[in-house]
Amino acid sequence: MTFRKPIDSSWSNAINMLEQAERLHRQFFRLSSGRSTGPSWEPPVDIFETGHTLSVLVALPGVDSDHVKVVIDGNTLVVLAQRAIPAPVSAQIRRMEIPYGHFERHIELPSGHFDIQETTLSNGCLFLRLLKRA
Repeated sequence: MTFRKPIDSSWSNAINMLEQAERLHRQFFRLSSGRSTGPSWEPPVDIFETGHTLSVLVALPGVDSDHVKVVIDGNTLVVLAQRAIPAPVSAQIRRMEIPYGHFERHIELPSGHFDIQETTLSNGCLFLRLLKRA
């Protein structure tokens, strides 16, 4: 049986809770400082790098693929889209926690030159494969 100091355990739990709250805040409530008008937000992103490719996964539930634009601008990958509010205009909003509206997500790329090789929107996630140019 292992014994832990109650203070160490409480402190560790408090730190873990603060870290989780910060992750959730970054994931769901990050407002963009973009040039758009109206509400804007930034979706969470995962990036994986191999020797010749960069894979980018952007969480975009509820976003239609026809409304997504992806460009490489210098050393920045830019994902632009809009998630429309699904409620009828006459509806009374009781709660609204999911961010809606226009967004621009700017993702700094590692040094080098990249070409967009694959773009797929499936199951609410945008998958991008960028090929490193030699």
